[in-house]
Amino acid sequence: MKITVFTSNQPRHLSLVERLASVADTCHAVLECNTVYPGRRQDFYNKSPVMERYFRQVMQAEQTLFGDVRFAPTHVHLMPIRMGDLNLLGPDELAACLDADAYVVFGASYIKGWLCDHLVEQRAYNIHMGLSPYYRGSSCNFWAMYDRRPHMVGATIHLLSHGLDSGPMLFHAVPGFNGEDPFEFTMRAVVVAQNALQERIADGSIFELPAVDQDRSAQMRYSRSAEFTDEVAQAFLDRIDAGRLLHGVAEADYPAGLLSPVFG
Repeated sequence: MKITVFTSNQPRHLSLVERLASVADTCHAVLECNTVYPGRRQDFYNKSPVMERYFRQVMQAEQTLFGDVRFAPTHVHLMPIRMGDLNLLGPDELAACLDADAYVVFGASYIKGWLCDHLVEQRAYNIHMGLSPYYRGSSCNFWAMYDRRPHMVGATIHLLSHGLDSGPMLFHAVPGFNGEDPFEFTMRAVVVAQNALQERIADGSIFELPAVDQDRSAQMRYSRSAEFTDEVAQAFLDRIDAGRLLHGVAEADYPAGLLSPVFG
């Protein structure tokens, strides 16, 4: 099997590359790179004391579950590029990875143009870290916790479409919440999603799953990256410091519209 993945360069993204490479004969990975020290360096997120503190806890949770930044397996064909450059590449530059049996997108920039057309035609799978159609946009699981809805933290594996996070859904992945550290909890949603996707690609069941259109009327929040400000991050950290996060989730709390949910 040949798998192509479009992703980023943080430990959780490298983990996905490793997982897919373990079930593939050939794996191509296009890595769009950001700083591995968000909050400490100006990049996608602001450099500020608040962001440094917030992302220190994100990175600690990520390290606990996914390890450190590291080299990819030697048998993976890598193309590292700067975040946002993907849409500037042409078919000739990506030719080696365009005839795969499965395509996966996770943490890449918004794919447009000829590449999006090709991936949509090839039934590419996108891992959206958020429960669609309820939470869409940027940093969805943060906003679910910010909204005091831990039962709305999870991931949606859906078909890539020309719209952002709007493609037909295949299944949801949900981490059970028992009042643990909120950063590890939201990061564990990535683990559940990657495990489930890896298993379904390996056994071939992903290719037979029916795709269900998203019900836009069920949307609770569409978040944009500009909304995640120092003030918002500080308010969330203050709530953690004061012990004012919700504790535990009952089975009845989960939305009835979850599609073939995988719990972990």
